[in-house]
Parts: sequence; C-alpha cells; structure tokens
Amino acid sequence: MAESRFALTELDELPEDLRERVGEIASKSGFVPNIFRALGHRPAELRAFMDYHDALMERPEGLSKAERELVVVATSAANHCTYCIVAHGAILRIRSKDPHLADQVGTNPWQAQLDPRARAITDLALALVRTPEHFGEADIASAREAGLTDDEIWDVGAITALFAASNRLAHLTALQPNAEFYRMGRDPR
Repeated sequence: MAESRFALTELDELPEDLRERVGEIASKSGFVPNIFRALGHRPAELRAFMDYHDALMERPEGLSKAERELVVVATSAANHCTYCIVAHGAILRIRSKDPHLADQVGTNPWQAQLDPRARAITDLALALVRTPEHFGEADIASAREAGLTDDEIWDVGAITALFAASNRLAHLTALQPNAEFYRMGRDPR
C-alpha cells in the first residue's frame, strides 16, 4: 500500500528551517514521520501546523503531556483516522507508561476504562468532535465538575480542533502510519 495518495517530500527536499526542525524529530525517533513528508510540499502549511502543534502539545501548564496525547487519540478514534491513532497512540503509550491505554482509547474511546479525570477529558473531546453543533454549557459544566480548569478545558478544545483538521488531512492523503509507530512504547525499556 502506498504511504500517501499524493507525492511525499523527503527530508533533504525541505527548506532549511524545516529540514532542521523535522530533522530533530527524526533524530529522536529514528525516522521521519509521514505527516511531515505529506505536508512538506507546502512549507508554509507545514510550518503553521508544526507551530500550532507545538504551542498546544508542548505547553508546560495545564494538561500533562500524556493527557494531551489522550485527547489526540480520542479525537482521532472518533474520526477513524488510522494514521493519527497509530502515531499518537505510540506517543501516548510512551508518555502514559501504559502499553494498553492507547489501544483501548483508539478502538473505543466511549467505553475505555479510564480514571475520572481521563474520562472527563475524553468525554469533552468526544462531545466536541462528534456533535459540535450540540456542544454547550452542559459539556463545560461536566468537565468543571470533574475538576478540569477553564485553561485545561480550553486545551482539550484546541487540541481536539487541531487534530480534527489533521485527521481530515490524513484522510485526504490516505496517509499511512510509519511501521515504526506500531512498536513504540509496547515493551518497557
């Protein structure tokens, strides 16, 4: 199966600033994630995607890094986005130190056995991604009752929105996960 229905851009074909940025990720992971190869033919869009991703996913305040990945996997599961479920499932396994969580959320986020805080985070993301036209005060109130701060609620919403867009790009391109993602975080180091 092809990695994408559109041409992919290789690391050495990216503009210098993106080559450095994506190269750092590749040196840490050992491979270039296909999402960067797929978006690479439009450098301005790749920069914008990476900037917004980093602004949301690398914030030191609010949600933990594992909770942020939980939002991505739940959103991607609701959208049936294989690329993002697999890629971010790998990151969730690593950040949560739980080899089962990503598979449970990725296959059925509505029924995954989660602690109350994780359940509230997941439910908020699912409400926004699946029925945004019905999203409202009751969803916010439930999240607050579960102990989420307004800043954390904003994080869940913003991450859900970014990855809903990312999921659509992955669908458009028929983007396939890198084989390396499937193994990451499954066995304790």
